[in-house]
Amino acid sequence: MTTPRRAPEVLLRRYWEDPDTPVVTAGLAALSVAYRAALVARDGAYRWRLLRTGRLPCPVVSVGSLTLGGSGKTPTVELAVRTIQEMGALPAVLSRGYGRATRGVQVVADRDAVRADARHAGDEPLLLAERLPGVPVVVGENRYEAGRVAIERYGATALVLDDGFQHRTLAKDLEILVAQGRAPWGNARVFPRGMLREPLSALARADCVVVTNPVGTDAVTAVLATVRRFNAHAAVLPARYRLHDVIETRSGRRLPIADLVGRRLLAFAGLGSPRGFADTLDAAGVRRTGFAEFPDHHWFTPADLTELVRDARAAGAQGLITTEKDWVRLRELPPPALPLWVLPVRAALESGLDTWQRLLAGALAPAALGRPCP
Repeated sequence: MTTPRRAPEVLLRRYWEDPDTPVVTAGLAALSVAYRAALVARDGAYRWRLLRTGRLPCPVVSVGSLTLGGSGKTPTVELAVRTIQEMGALPAVLSRGYGRATRGVQVVADRDAVRADARHAGDEPLLLAERLPGVPVVVGENRYEAGRVAIERYGATALVLDDGFQHRTLAKDLEILVAQGRAPWGNARVFPRGMLREPLSALARADCVVVTNPVGTDAVTAVLATVRRFNAHAAVLPARYRLHDVIETRSGRRLPIADLVGRRLLAFAGLGSPRGFADTLDAAGVRRTGFAEFPDHHWFTPADLTELVRDARAAGAQGLITTEKDWVRLRELPPPALPLWVLPVRAALESGLDTWQRLLAGALAPAALGRPCP
């Protein structure tokens, strides 16, 4: 039986970072050609209207990425929703709800309360619902149908599409692309040879590129140079994660992240690109005794926690630390035998706030009046 930490997704992610077997590389490259061909066929189906894109009467702001997971989409969705609220509109969030046990359109949260748990909502939609009280969150494979529910039931005047860059069933008014500051395009290869969902030429569709946690100005300059190869107009804006108080899960106690400086902790995460979380901990001064990677959206088990505690004790760690998104997927389990800390993060623009507001205001137009869509 394959353990989660030896799952194909985790091994493939490591191989992208350190390809050491020519035969495997050649095989992945061949599969990548087939994947590209499928992308071309899909694009043609929409161009020739064999597949249709529907337009709803509300403006739609899409937040997505070119890479598989881990770019900072969820904090950027939250930032977009809060900006839209400040402009007077009534936003709702639409998501696919990856990893959920349900199918079809499901209401995760309405204006009064959260209505679904993680298994029925998916981890990211539930996290957004809890971070954005009063904002409807609706999941569905077909984002057009999910949008109709948000408009008709909850009077949404603007829709924010989570992980929507590749989504085509719903017409969009603003395309926000999120790229992580560290290795923004991975190895710049298309899946499964690399972590790109589409070739870099897809940057031509972006209206704005948000670079999360860039390491200095050179990282932003490098992203800008790549974007300009395909897109002469998209704004490129740097954003930084703001670390909130860490939460000790058994007691609910909150402490400033500075109180963990020097403390020996074993970190773990089930993210598409978990290295960013490790870098955040290192920058905050947390002494990592190790880092355990799990597949993206992994549903943790008691056995996983037992193994993590065993590894932590063997490394002399004083506890465990993970992300908010991972906590959503493990908080129904019995608590581990060591303290478990959760680190919440939020995104904030380092510069270009006026550009960000101008782009969103232009997409919203009459929706900012706060009236329901016709």
